[in-house]
Amino acid sequence: MIYIGYYIIRLIFTAQQNEIRAAYGFSLTQMGFILSMFGIGYGVSKLIMGTLADHSNANRYIAFGLLASSVINVVLGSTKSFTLILLLMLMNSILQGMGAAAAQRSISLWFGRNKKGSFLARGTAYSIWSSAHNFGAFAAVASINLSVFMFGSSVAFSFYTASAISVIIAIISLWLGSDRPATQGLPTIEKYSGEAVVVDGEVVQSELTDDSVFKVFTKYILKNKLVMVIILVSLSLYVVRFGIMSWIPGYLTEHKGFSQSEAKWLFGIFELASVPGVILLGYISDLLKGRRAMAMIGSLILLAVDLTAYFYVTNHAALIVILLLLGNLIYAPITIIGLMVNEAVPKFAVGMSTGAMGFAQYVFGEVIGTLGVASIAQTYGWAAADIVIYLFTAIAVGGAIYIMIKQNSMLKEV
Repeated sequence: MIYIGYYIIRLIFTAQQNEIRAAYGFSLTQMGFILSMFGIGYGVSKLIMGTLADHSNANRYIAFGLLASSVINVVLGSTKSFTLILLLMLMNSILQGMGAAAAQRSISLWFGRNKKGSFLARGTAYSIWSSAHNFGAFAAVASINLSVFMFGSSVAFSFYTASAISVIIAIISLWLGSDRPATQGLPTIEKYSGEAVVVDGEVVQSELTDDSVFKVFTKYILKNKLVMVIILVSLSLYVVRFGIMSWIPGYLTEHKGFSQSEAKWLFGIFELASVPGVILLGYISDLLKGRRAMAMIGSLILLAVDLTAYFYVTNHAALIVILLLLGNLIYAPITIIGLMVNEAVPKFAVGMSTGAMGFAQYVFGEVIGTLGVASIAQTYGWAAADIVIYLFTAIAVGGAIYIMIKQNSMLKEV
């Protein structure tokens, strides 16, 4: 999966945060600024690049983005300037925005809501694709260790190694991938499976439209209440995600007594171990015939319980188990919510819906989870930061209940 390459590039800086702080002399707040700079740029980029993805050859689009991002990553590993790193993170985030929207559009074009007419139903296929986030995070840690094995403990070479691996992935994907079914002489998935796309009670079959970008965005995103609530829930989940994930290496060493090496591997394991939960929840949502919010609510309630354990337990063995569960309980609903926003719009607005949601996720969600959590933790302590994470978990639960009610009503119309 080409999206694994995107995540290898994206998470090198996060995984190497302890080494970078020691080698470059950066404070926790400076690290928060750097990570939030990526979030702001990535959020804006997803909105723009997602819209462009709706009008592009998805395979070529996503491969070019990864190749360009790999080049920027090489430069990023070659400087210790705080100002230049901020600029490079912003540039990299813009290129990274080409990945998710194009990939999600491909899934919506090739897989149906139900299994009829395709090898997998869309929820399962989407969950398998989304596991690239987690495999990519683990691969980022593995690439760092490969770099250490081959070139020593140089921070710069960890960036170079990640870029080399990602370039290889991009070339392979460009060679093997394809665009939408029509370019291969195949019917649309709706014609093949007999399904319909319903948006606010209106059946919309077309994969393309002559409407302006502004009209599509206004009608199918801004004025679509379901899409707006889905975006709010995803924003909240991203605060939780980055409030936990971004600070695992530092939090576990400074507050739980793990070594730097142990904390780094736990960062990777936290991501990789969530793959079963992500795929399972997608499969369950297919069994529920597309009632994805119903499948998501239970995992959100368990998430609140597991967060409490993560904040207060100190036993190392118990914390490892808690982290394994936490990865599943964070990433599974994030995966489902990403699919739900695509299913709430016509096919010609899938990239745009992904971009709009990504804008909220990263400009607000990641910035609050990185810079916000870091600033609060440094000023008031981690207990205060924990309250922020609890608050956004509660918002996600409330929004999911609304979506479930609305979603059940919409599915009756199909």
